[in-house]
Amino acid sequence: MECWYAVCCKPRQEAVAEENLLRQGFQVYLPRIRIRQHRRGHWIDAVEVLFPRYIFIRVDPLRRSMATVRSTRGVLGLVRFGGQPAVVPDAVMDALLQREDAASGLHRDDRPLFAAGEAIKLVDGPLAGMEGVFTQQDGDKRVIVLLELLGKANKVSVSRDWIARAA
Repeated sequence: MECWYAVCCKPRQEAVAEENLLRQGFQVYLPRIRIRQHRRGHWIDAVEVLFPRYIFIRVDPLRRSMATVRSTRGVLGLVRFGGQPAVVPDAVMDALLQREDAASGLHRDDRPLFAAGEAIKLVDGPLAGMEGVFTQQDGDKRVIVLLELLGKANKVSVSRDWIARAA
């Protein structure tokens, strides 16, 4: 019976392992996620592996030798419990697959960049230099911050690229 197994890869070799396992005819799943990172003063979209150093394969161990998996370039070995390869439940794999965007094949990073109540500083836009408090996300590209304007606390929606953590 075919089951999902977790495969441990060499550092930053997930794509190499995926390619080589696919060439051998294995069903392979390498979940990736699109994230936004702040680098050199700019926000960029990047794609990263969701579980660094791990990929998943679906195989029937009675029909296919697991030794070929262990000897694949980029692979360290199978995740094991008690000496036996650990089976990843289908429910877990189904949940992972359902969270994936059908068009891009990527998971979305739903984590907020800032925690509610965290101190922020506006680094761009007409209010650059002001400090405030992060309150919540406002869609994909905007956030709502609490700023003191004219002696009164006001909620303001700004581009999330305009804010940074207060020092």
